[in-house]
Amino acid sequence: MTTAKYKRVLLKISGEAFSGKADYGIDASVLTKIARQIKRVIELEVDVAIVVGGGNIWRGAKAETSGMDRVTADYAGMLATIINALSLQDAMEREGVITRTQSAIGIYQVAEPYIRRRAIRHLEKGRVVIFAGGTGNPYMTTDTAAALRAIEIGADVLLMTKSNVDGIYSADPRQKPDAKKFDKLTYLEALNMRLEVMDATALSLCLENKLPIIVFDLQLPDSIEQAVIGNPIGTLVSSEK
Repeated sequence: MTTAKYKRVLLKISGEAFSGKADYGIDASVLTKIARQIKRVIELEVDVAIVVGGGNIWRGAKAETSGMDRVTADYAGMLATIINALSLQDAMEREGVITRTQSAIGIYQVAEPYIRRRAIRHLEKGRVVIFAGGTGNPYMTTDTAAALRAIEIGADVLLMTKSNVDGIYSADPRQKPDAKKFDKLTYLEALNMRLEVMDATALSLCLENKLPIIVFDLQLPDSIEQAVIGNPIGTLVSSEK
C-alpha cells in the first residue's frame, strides 16, 4: 500500500487553475479532477487544507491600475476567493469528501469564520478545510495566506500548484524556452534571484518557520498524490541545498 511522506499538507490552488483553458470563470470539469485527486490523497490518511485564489474572477492589481481604490479592490478579490471555495467544496462533496469552508472575512450564511482550533479539529476528523478570503486584510496576497495558514495548522509542507508550469524556472518557460528548471532551491536562493515562486512576504514566512514548499504543475496526472507520497516532482524549496 502506498504511504504518504507528509501527514498534513496545505494545498494552494491559484484562481487561474479553476478556469481551465478559458480566460475567465470556473470550469466544472477542472473542479471534478481536482476533487478526485484530493479524494485519493485523503484515502492515504493525509490531512488536507486548501487555500484558493480568485484570479479567475477578479484581479485586484488590474482594477487598481484602472483607478480603483486598492483596499476596495483587494476586498473584492477576497469575495472572489469565496466563490471559488464554495464551488470547490461542492465538487468535493459530490465526490463523497466531507469539506468545510472557513472565511477570513465574515460571511456567515455560507462559510464558517476562520478559527484555528476549529480548523485543526476538522482536519483531525478527516475533513478537508478550504480557507477563503485570503488573510482578511488588504495588501496581502493569497500566497501569504497559504504560508500563514500552513504554519498555523502545523502543516508538514506547502504545496504550490501552477498551471502548465512544472516547477520553478530561471524565467517564464512559456516565453523563454531555454529557461533553466530548478529541482531544488533554498529559500534564500529563491529570494535573492527574485524567482516567481510566491511573493516575498510568503516566502519569508516559510523561511522563518522552515516550512518546505513544493511547486508543481496541477495539470499533470496524479500530481498532488505524487507530491504527498514524496516522489520527485516539480521544485522543492527548503532550508537545505
